[in-house]
Amino acid sequence: MAWSGVHTAVVTPFADDRLDLEAWEGTLARQARARVHGVVVAGTTGESPTLDVEERDTLLTDALAVMGSLHPECRVTMGVGTNDTRSTLRNVERAKQLGAHAGLLVLPYYNKPNFPGLRAHVRAACAPGLPIIVYHVPGRTGQRLNPTELAVLCEIEGVVAVKEATGDLIYDQDFMQRSRCPVLSGDDFTWMPLLSVGGAGVISVLSNVAPRRTVAIWDAWQRGDVAAARAEHAALYPVVRYLFTEPNPVPVKMMMGEMGLCRSELRLPLAPGALPDEALLPDLR
Repeated sequence: MAWSGVHTAVVTPFADDRLDLEAWEGTLARQARARVHGVVVAGTTGESPTLDVEERDTLLTDALAVMGSLHPECRVTMGVGTNDTRSTLRNVERAKQLGAHAGLLVLPYYNKPNFPGLRAHVRAACAPGLPIIVYHVPGRTGQRLNPTELAVLCEIEGVVAVKEATGDLIYDQDFMQRSRCPVLSGDDFTWMPLLSVGGAGVISVLSNVAPRRTVAIWDAWQRGDVAAARAEHAALYPVVRYLFTEPNPVPVKMMMGEMGLCRSELRLPLAPGALPDEALLPDLR
């Protein structure tokens, strides 16, 4: 599989602190209609730290069934990373068993492993044979690898792409000088500029609320219509600004609630945030 295009980091809908499977399946169907290239289940946007094992299994099984029926070309990636290699390995093995196309491996947070430990962690995650997307997000892990270190991790057999979320285009270009691994932007702010220097696409929060228009940016870029891609990117920029006014996924949940796509409900320790300006909503419905 070519790891490129628009991959939506899908929110997890809740109703009274339980999975809202009706809203979940409706959200997936909306992504399928927009022809996104992939969906990411149980990532940060999906509130992975507060999901239990049974909920994770349910979300992945449902995603594979819905996308398999409505949009078979869509890749379903499962969030598998933790800061404990044993639990990460269990997540990888379970995701592979259930049929995920890839695992999103956030680098360990809080315990700040040394580089030999990071390398061993990624190797262990790749060992079961599930394709792995390495997720470099210093703002959440507390560790910013240098581009050479990240390139070494991406050379490990089984790594198929990297989600790079420094938001630093100089960093990304330095990395791409050292690695041929496809780079998926982890930031909706930077993904179109990243395309111009060789990026492969985006793992997007924006495409939760505007999947069709986010895919339109990719499609315009692919056919060489840079002006159209730039215009759509600019038109959606105020929405992106709102989506990152508070820690993700607070704003996207608030916006999706206002759009009637799911409840705005979050799990503690996340709490509701400011509602979006109504002027942002009409063209997204």
